[in-house]
Amino acid sequence: MNFNIDFYKQALEIEDEIVAIRRDFHEHPELGFEEVRTSEKIKEFLKKEGIPYKEVSKTGICAIIKGIEHGKTVALRGDMDALPLEDKKDVSYKSKIQGKMHGCGHDAHSAILMGAAKLLNKNKDKFKGNVKFLFEPAEETVGGARYMIKEGVLENPNVDAIFGLHVAEQIEVGKIGIKYGVFNAASNPFTIKIKGKGGHGAHPEDTIDPIIIASQVILSLQTIISREIPPVYPGVITVGAIHGGTAQNIIPSEVEIKGIMRTLTSEHRELVKNRLVEITEGICTAMRGKCEIDIEESYPCLYNNDHMVNHLKLSAEKIIGNNNIEILQHPSMGVESFAYFSNERPSAFYFLGVKNKERGIVNPAHGCLFDIDEKSLALGISIQCEAAFQYLTRN
Repeated sequence: MNFNIDFYKQALEIEDEIVAIRRDFHEHPELGFEEVRTSEKIKEFLKKEGIPYKEVSKTGICAIIKGIEHGKTVALRGDMDALPLEDKKDVSYKSKIQGKMHGCGHDAHSAILMGAAKLLNKNKDKFKGNVKFLFEPAEETVGGARYMIKEGVLENPNVDAIFGLHVAEQIEVGKIGIKYGVFNAASNPFTIKIKGKGGHGAHPEDTIDPIIIASQVILSLQTIISREIPPVYPGVITVGAIHGGTAQNIIPSEVEIKGIMRTLTSEHRELVKNRLVEITEGICTAMRGKCEIDIEESYPCLYNNDHMVNHLKLSAEKIIGNNNIEILQHPSMGVESFAYFSNERPSAFYFLGVKNKERGIVNPAHGCLFDIDEKSLALGISIQCEAAFQYLTRN
């Protein structure tokens, strides 16, 4: 099969519909595993388009389009959840839900995936194989992808490859950013409880001060990054919270530290976890205290497959031209739930530019003024369609 489909032209034909969907989602944001309304809207859309689907992972959806013959299966993913954030933009589609906002672009991701489903369904007589559409819940919190994987969204039929995108306010609309290798860091949140012996602040000799111990621990943990990880490999240990004590003249019996680790290789991930335990236990023992350490296994590294990135690049060139494709040199130390998919199947994840200085669309994601240039929606739809279509017809 050798069809030449102008997906961008087709995307422009449904642009108004997709913009309306995105704005509706933006006005009605829902947090992780609470995306009931969002899920219903997506299912209504799929029913209208005649696209079969199944419900997964509470509010998630796995839809599928089958081509004219058996063949490979490619998946496209879009996340659905919003953030616990107050929307302070002055726009007609401002969030109507107090304290909740699509501050990371997942409304756009879902709308783009719906648009891609509509166009690929329209052209399903021109490819063989299958396209799965993964609408992921709870990306921002627990990583809905891992629950979807456990429930079999990559099986029956087996998914051979996956494409995903994320809107990026640092890239101009009309452009995308791609990267080979590691795209996002792995994360490990941790909690450390340091136990000492409380007492009167005027008589420290009668106590084992957990605040002093905690201070030593916090400073020493930074040496893992500065002295045990090679400088050419980024890593982060952030202590974001410390709680202990009730008054100026009382030494408490316990202090709690909360933080997060970010690493870019599985080897460094294990090293940082192990050394955090060894250093914390060593300091507590030396200072006559005790500790309890809990390290969570959170998002893994997001690995882009080189072959898949090359395929994506060729597909995107057809839509936006080579001059509008930025090759990113550095990974993000942020995390991304798509990583769970990328650890299971060959994948390509990329940034879709949404920045527009002239319109003041420059504010960072996870901020109360975040917005996108909606011209990016048709581009996202067409690139996703082209990547999936070319994968099924040329591989």
